[in-house]
Amino acid sequence: MPTPALFTDVDNLVRAANHIVVIQAENPDGDSLGSSLALEEILGDLGKKVTLYCPVNIPKYLGYIQGWDRVVDDFPNNFDLTIIVDTASAVLLERAIIPEQVAQIAQHPVIVLDHHLTEGTLPFTHTAVTDTTVVATGELIYNIAQSCAWPLNKMASEQLIISILADSLGLMTEATTAKTIRAVANLVDNGVSLSTIDNRRREFMKKSPAILAYKGRLLQRIEYHLDGALALIHVPWEEIAEYSDQYNPSVLVIDEMRLVTGVRVAIALKTYPDGKITGKIRGNPDAKVAETIAGFFGGGGHPYVAGFRTYSDNYESVKHELIATVDRVLQAYDHDKTA
Repeated sequence: MPTPALFTDVDNLVRAANHIVVIQAENPDGDSLGSSLALEEILGDLGKKVTLYCPVNIPKYLGYIQGWDRVVDDFPNNFDLTIIVDTASAVLLERAIIPEQVAQIAQHPVIVLDHHLTEGTLPFTHTAVTDTTVVATGELIYNIAQSCAWPLNKMASEQLIISILADSLGLMTEATTAKTIRAVANLVDNGVSLSTIDNRRREFMKKSPAILAYKGRLLQRIEYHLDGALALIHVPWEEIAEYSDQYNPSVLVIDEMRLVTGVRVAIALKTYPDGKITGKIRGNPDAKVAETIAGFFGGGGHPYVAGFRTYSDNYESVKHELIATVDRVLQAYDHDKTA
């Protein structure tokens, strides 16, 4: 857990800066986007210029989060502080920390705000503020704001709530604590309507008939391995290109895969023309191993939710390696539970 002195160090770095760039990883989610937008509000109220940067487009399903369109994919110049949210993994920041951008970032202080166990692998000196006792990076930012007397206007409060709800699955994960719930209650006191947020989210969850039909085809293609403990789906590039503008194909089915009787781990693999293969992992309560599995492929995340990226021109080889890895990890997990 971060010390008050570390929060003070962060506060000093922020107050000394003029132009701050906030960076998300290449797998933006509700926590990273909500955290970034909350920081934009907070830092703006502190008189700072803020640029929100992500090297990929924000997924369409996050369109219910107001301000998502202010995230840019052009890396800024002349900034004097970088804040990286929701990851310390170089693999998940591969396109953000290309050599020319690393050279710019390394010239000034860098703060990493994260709540994952994944060990940091960034190629520059940084102040890491990692707290695995909070459910989301948004909760960490809330704690820093309270400690450092940062302003939390209504919009900043809404973004932090969205961040917390996203990673806690609506305050229902094991990592959700009484402190998490009190933080959300305090943020609601700033004028935020939970029902308004959820109504917007539900509108963006609506699917066209074509997407619903595609979801049916995906469900029929699910593979089951390891005596049904692993559910696996493969989304090839052709389908990514055709459907992802409307809805993320893996998001369409991965939670339902996880809810199949006997399934302990659900994984969606996507393949791209450049040989990139991405994996989205979801674990069930009897197999809190998502982050461990991702770690074998250079990724990271949480015990229940994680992801990775690798490169290969042989999908079947990666698939077989993944199945073998899941098998080993589950066996080790079960052994540790009974030891």
